Amino acid sequence: MPLPAIILPGYLAKSSDYLQLEKDLNHKGIPTITVPIRKIDWLPTIGGRSIIPILRLIDQTVKETLTKYNISSLNLIGHSAGGWIARIYLGEIPYTIHGDVTESEGVWKAHNYVSTLITLGTPHVSQERWTKRNLDFVKNNYPGAYYPDVNYVCVAGKAIYGEKNFKGWFTYNSYKLTCGKGECWGDGITPVNSALLEGATNITIDDVMHAPNSPVKWYGSESVLEYWINYLQ
Repeated sequence: MPLPAIILPGYLAKSSDYLQLEKDLNHKGIPTITVPIRKIDWLPTIGGRSIIPILRLIDQTVKETLTKYNISSLNLIGHSAGGWIARIYLGEIPYTIHGDVTESEGVWKAHNYVSTLITLGTPHVSQERWTKRNLDFVKNNYPGAYYPDVNYVCVAGKAIYGEKNFKGWFTYNSYKLTCGKGECWGDGITPVNSALLEGATNITIDDVMHAPNSPVKWYGSESVLEYWINYLQ
């Protein structure tokens, strides 16, 4: 049987947004659960503050899954911010930059029991002042596919080109706040080059949008799933 997988929702998203993806993965033989996050659980993290409340929920879900299946490792699927939060969770350096926990908190150092980390549309860098502090912590301490015992798979969507006009204003600015350049390809939120990591298995898929509620294809759509599900099997 494939290792169980845990889905980590994107910023301000709730676990129910990933219900269809969870069902599809289970149907394909991969035991899958989504970290039980509610929108309200994100409130303490707004404004670039500590993501410790989310790390605690992830850690609880991981520990429960390891116990349930009597296994020593599993896989993580991080959508959007869930991907870089997962990289903090894998790491050994205490995430104490906000002064809200001590080094003994213990909701990190998870790389020993994570086999594969798949990130979907994750902005692994940011120029936006509210998120830059957290993302710089990840980038500076765990550059690229940092842990050799973890299989990193990064998936980017190439659906919309950022243009500096009225119609493309949102996408252009989203890209620019992420990578410093608005005129580039991405999934409507995350530019392609920011969603990839050096040393990882990097996959770029055409016509894939960022969010689960997209009216067209997103990373979890069944036709897109085939591009990355084999890394879980």
